[in-house]
Amino acid sequence: MTEGRTLRADAVRNRKKILAAAREQVTAHGPDVGMDEIATAAGVAVGTLYRHFPTKTDLVAAVMEEFVARIADDIEAACGRVAAGGRAWDELTGFLARLIEAAATDQAIKAATQTLGAVPDDKADEDRASTALANLIRTAQSDGDLHPDISVADIYLLFSSVPTDCPPTTRTRWLTLVLFGLNPHGRAGDRTSAR
Repeated sequence: MTEGRTLRADAVRNRKKILAAAREQVTAHGPDVGMDEIATAAGVAVGTLYRHFPTKTDLVAAVMEEFVARIADDIEAACGRVAAGGRAWDELTGFLARLIEAAATDQAIKAATQTLGAVPDDKADEDRASTALANLIRTAQSDGDLHPDISVADIYLLFSSVPTDCPPTTRTRWLTLVLFGLNPHGRAGDRTSAR
């Protein structure tokens, strides 16, 4: 029994190492990076990599699933802070800022996902993220800090135009402009101008 648990722990550890190496290698070398290079970077045998991920498409899809899970965890944590008394607008703007930086960092993974046609099978984390974002949007709207007609689909549409290939100052400026448009009180977060 102990041996089985040890193998399971090793398998989990190897999977994490493979996913981290894949993210780094695809980011550095693009979707053409070889599975051998990813295995070497992960410190595992090629056979171990293929046992976890039979194809590069499977591997890139798993990296994208991991990215979506991190986003879902982040937005659920933001909702938790709102439930504990935090302001929904502050949590929404903080989440959006973190999402922009994550998207910029993982831009190569997204490109590889499109190039390889890697579609994550499990949509549970995507559903978690959408549900939590909808809750945060409703609360910010109830507080009067977000236009009443903004939806989850609108936020996703906005993020399809994030300048991920631009420097951080440009991304910050983009977010400032977006928040100005989302907030009914004038400059983003300046509630005194309209109340």
